[in-house]
Amino acid sequence: MRKGAISRDGVLKALLEYDELGRDLFLTKYGYKPATGYLLLHEERTYDSKAIAGVAHKFDQGRALKPEELSGGRSHAARWLARLGFTIRSSRSPDWTRDEIILACELAMANGWKRLEFNDPRVVELSALLQTMPIHPEELRNELFRNPNGVARKTVDITSRHPAYTGKPTNGNALDVEVMNDFLARPAEMSEVARRIRQGLGAGDLQDLPAAAEEEDDYSAPEGRLLLRRHLSRERNKGLRKRKIDGVLRQGGQLACEACGFDFEEIYGDRGKGYIECHHVIPLHKAGEGRTKLSDLALICANCHRMIHRRAPWPTPGELRASMEQRHAADRRAAEVLGRPRSSADVQVVPEP
Repeated sequence: MRKGAISRDGVLKALLEYDELGRDLFLTKYGYKPATGYLLLHEERTYDSKAIAGVAHKFDQGRALKPEELSGGRSHAARWLARLGFTIRSSRSPDWTRDEIILACELAMANGWKRLEFNDPRVVELSALLQTMPIHPEELRNELFRNPNGVARKTVDITSRHPAYTGKPTNGNALDVEVMNDFLARPAEMSEVARRIRQGLGAGDLQDLPAAAEEEDDYSAPEGRLLLRRHLSRERNKGLRKRKIDGVLRQGGQLACEACGFDFEEIYGDRGKGYIECHHVIPLHKAGEGRTKLSDLALICANCHRMIHRRAPWPTPGELRASMEQRHAADRRAAEVLGRPRSSADVQVVPEP
């Protein structure tokens, strides 16, 4: 028997048996527990996705899978059923992301860091906006996804962690506190971040950006995932990169990293000729203004590019250069004190052009 080798017809037969027996008897017969993660939606009815997928094997493979032979999540049952064209929904709403909490914090701050009620027009408006945000896939959204009650509850979680709050905090999470503290420390900047997110969602600019940025788990951006997608999309624009490189070469410059001086052609020969990465140095919450100018871009090597993006706030190439110079100067002083010869670790940073 091959797990996952089920057909749409086999699933429909399992759904029919589910309807005939009823949920409790169906689950008991095959030893399944009620779904806690994903539900299958079919003809306006919901079904336990793991049990349906397991029983569908009986019609396609000769026997039903036992509960311990599969998971109900996206690695097994939910993925198999979605692959066959069935609609899968999460039985619980996904965790709030930084982007969403930024918008909720903005609303809480505008309300004097006091909770808002579910029927407040501003809560209703934010609920509708969050439902357009292209972060959570459809299968993770249930009928309660970011509804006004949930949004109002999030403002309670945030405001009950405010330093001026005297009651007992609710069971929010660390990200609520982190974003709230960013607003308290940098209110104007974070308000601009929220405005950029709202503006991008309203104009549709953030809807069709490639989602690859969210898999860049070494990339850290306090502005959130959507503006990071926009930022990386601009950096990976082949036309902009070519224009930047051509401009540097026309002025007699070299394609060397503006942070550490690394030259791909010098090290790799013809294989490295003409290659270097492009970095957008404008902060994310300002990057939405107008067209990208070539002066907004820096040419850097892959290592420095990764180091810049690794932890927020992102240093400029010049700031990264200064930190490397400081580090290696300290290493050289220590080596001189110890009387040892300099090693290959004592990197010479090329002076800034």
